[in-house]
Amino acid sequence: ERARRFHTSTPSLTCLCCCMSSDFSPLSLSCYLDDDPLQPVTSDETVSVGGTVILTCRVAESDNSSLQWSNTAQQTLYFGEKRALRDNRIQLHRSTPTELSITISDVQLSDEGEYTCSIFTMPVRTARATVTVLGVPGKPQISGFENAVQEGGKVTLTCTSTGSKPPAKLRWYRGDQELVGRPDVVESVPDDPTYNVSSELTLVVSRSDDNNLITCAVDHPSLAPGDKRSEQALRVLYSPVVEIQPESDLPREGEKFHLQCIGNGNPEPTSYIWEKKDGELPPLSKADGAYLRFEMLNKSDNGVYLCHADNGIGNGQGEYTLLVQDPTAMSPSSGVDHAVIGGVVAVIVFILLCLLIVLGRYLIRHKGTYLTHEAKGSDDAPDADTAIINAEGGHSGAEDKKEYFI
Repeated sequence: ERARRFHTSTPSLTCLCCCMSSDFSPLSLSCYLDDDPLQPVTSDETVSVGGTVILTCRVAESDNSSLQWSNTAQQTLYFGEKRALRDNRIQLHRSTPTELSITISDVQLSDEGEYTCSIFTMPVRTARATVTVLGVPGKPQISGFENAVQEGGKVTLTCTSTGSKPPAKLRWYRGDQELVGRPDVVESVPDDPTYNVSSELTLVVSRSDDNNLITCAVDHPSLAPGDKRSEQALRVLYSPVVEIQPESDLPREGEKFHLQCIGNGNPEPTSYIWEKKDGELPPLSKADGAYLRFEMLNKSDNGVYLCHADNGIGNGQGEYTLLVQDPTAMSPSSGVDHAVIGGVVAVIVFILLCLLIVLGRYLIRHKGTYLTHEAKGSDDAPDADTAIINAEGGHSGAEDKKEYFI
């Protein structure tokens, strides 16, 4: 494979074996030294339409002979540093005694082909480089889903991309999940080397597919993954799922009250029918579209209420059990609040009782100390007068003796 990409006029067996080794590169000419150091070496290049390609020709040694690049029509592009063809897209990149490199910008499909590098020795030696031009595919276009599809129905989408070379591959995705479509259909373009590619995808849709994005992405060597893609939002029609929502969680006797019928469908429901299970609607109730209104609740209004919602695609039903409470009934949240308040009050009372107990013990201790001080000195006094003086603190030389009750 390596030998195939490097063309020479008369490669020897020794050179061929060397070029097939893993150490060979276009920048290394050692494998030619034993054969012909003046033999030019080139490499094949691949470029996308609109890009720039560099063509490089090198020799291992120089005998002052000039290198020359020619195009696919054998027109001379550069002879050494001298431009030979008036094409501003072609510019000199590097010129040395052993190398001649040129660039071709804004490459077109017509630039594809075999380019020749020559060195004018005796005899003339040549090498060829094949330039492959990739046709960049156009942005994919999705068709076949102009109208919404009913739940459970099928939809077929077609994705088309033009101008690719080689033919592009088309991939389908629903969100991040890749889907499998039919094999791509490839059509060649008359008088053009590019291809048009199309792919079909058939889906059975459900209500969960509504507003989901279906993506068609182009896979091609000229593009980075995800560079070119198109998205199509699915539109699915489905019958409503019905839920009845009460005005409050605590319907109390004597108050106004209403129920709301909520239908989740596509399209939105346009028709609502209210009824009471196992009976007729109360005389003080009024059906008003999606609402059932009660002017004044009564315990006779208790029961199961049904709402039927229709959106033209299908019908859905929801139900709600009404239990009218006494006028003094408190909501569950109020009960929780009262329980919290009661708990806080109990904690405060407990703390106050603890403080009273501690304060009582403190006062008792200090009262005992006071009584002990009144009798201080009477035990050691020789007579009653001395004992009274000592108790009043008149005996300054006596040692204070303290006694505490614990």
